[in-house]
Amino acid sequence: MALRRILHYPEPLLKEKSVAVTEFNDELRQLATDMAETMYAAPGVGLAAPQVGELKRMVVIDCSDSEEPNDLIVAVNPEIIASEGDSLEEEGCLSVPGFCANVKRAETVTLRYQDVEGNTHERTANGLLGICMQHELDHLEGILFVDRLSPLKRSLFRKKYMKMLKEREQQNEA
Repeated sequence: MALRRILHYPEPLLKEKSVAVTEFNDELRQLATDMAETMYAAPGVGLAAPQVGELKRMVVIDCSDSEEPNDLIVAVNPEIIASEGDSLEEEGCLSVPGFCANVKRAETVTLRYQDVEGNTHERTANGLLGICMQHELDHLEGILFVDRLSPLKRSLFRKKYMKMLKEREQQNEA
């Protein structure tokens, strides 16, 4: 097991599309383990393979709270096969630390995916889990949650975020 480095905006790899997983082997299982460990350590509720530099269609998600047992979902080649309703909730991202914004999503989604052994599953979710599923699958398409903001809000985000990055660099140099 190993913690992976989480890539941060504006890393170009985060804008790339991921490729389907065709080999279900020890390397894939190790990546899933590393991703889960990295997500929990961050701490976060979801992490997509591109966020750790792997352009593979795989995400890990666990939206259980601290009093519940872990409910880890490792979704390989996931796809949303049904959605309904509308939701507008605040989102953040491990690849965009320090910034949150309201994002419009479907209220309920059904996800079809494979596990690390290649077995197919379906899961329907709403609330935080449904939002997280949509958010993580966006990463597989090279989409960050800030890309879903209005042009004005996205422009304001970029200015604010780049200023924040510059301030961090200056603090690290001091």
